[in-house]
Amino acid sequence: MAPNDNEVDVLLVQAMADGDAESLGRLYDRHAPRLIALGLRVLGHRDEAEDLVHDVLLEAWRSAPDFDPARGSVRTWLAMRYRSRALDRLRSAGRARAVSLEDAGVPERAAPEGEDPALGADRERLGRALASLPEAQRRVLELGYFEGLSSSEIAERLAVPVGTVKSRVAAALAKLRGFLQAPAEGP
Repeated sequence: MAPNDNEVDVLLVQAMADGDAESLGRLYDRHAPRLIALGLRVLGHRDEAEDLVHDVLLEAWRSAPDFDPARGSVRTWLAMRYRSRALDRLRSAGRARAVSLEDAGVPERAAPEGEDPALGADRERLGRALASLPEAQRRVLELGYFEGLSSSEIAERLAVPVGTVKSRVAAALAKLRGFLQAPAEGP
């Protein structure tokens, strides 16, 4: 039985931990397009997004021995590192960029070359789930995820109490969870 994508990624990270530079290149080829797309949504500039991919993958190289597959997939590990570093860059530059989920959501294009077609279906399903949220709930997720604002910063931006922000986030996440756990609709 052939290994799935995450198993391949875990093997690559383990090889990186052993000093195999070729594995770093393969991991880059597998994940750079997705990370750059995330960077474009958060940073807004392709050059910055590409530069950050290199930084994050070098960081992954250095921390490969510490990767624990029991804590999540390599894809998630890289995406969370990337998002965190992108938000750090936004903050250090003293700028913020408003990105709506519609702007940053599901691109209406074919899946990137080599991407599992099922991921495109997942992306579309997530886009429908986000679109199903009330505007107030969607907005707090936008501000928290894409701008990296804390609950108190979101409350200040929207001129609502912090408790309201937290309630909206909790309700939005519960709705997303319910939507995404429901059986997928047929074609």
